[in-house]
Amino acid sequence: MSHRIRSATPADRPRLLAIQSASLASTWPELLETAITGPGRVLVSGQTAVGYALAVGSDPTHLAELAVAPGHRNAGHGSALLKAVLDDADDCRLTARADDERARRFYERHGFRIDRFLPDHYEHGDGVAMVYQSDDRS
Repeated sequence: MSHRIRSATPADRPRLLAIQSASLASTWPELLETAITGPGRVLVSGQTAVGYALAVGSDPTHLAELAVAPGHRNAGHGSALLKAVLDDADDCRLTARADDERARRFYERHGFRIDRFLPDHYEHGDGVAMVYQSDDRS
């Protein structure tokens, strides 16, 4: 199944904030709102957004958030969004909760590897820094 990936517009803001709130344990609405119209890049999956990827910077690109709305998960939206970010990045980094095995396995399937452990990175837990380099792809 092909997923339409497009750049977010200000009209997507309410839907993206709702996805953020429903999907992420730690939210940063100001970052998402700023990235929609300013620095950073927000990609969405679907005509009516069902997921988004928020990436900032380049060389390396930092994947700050990747979220898919409940009810639309496990349908390839997250993979399509991540692929779109990686298509424009030679070097991409992210942080994930150390105890979130599902997220870590998802990123590892897409070529990320754990770079280092981040004690007390999150308010309620440890994190891991993960890296992706295009020359690591098989």
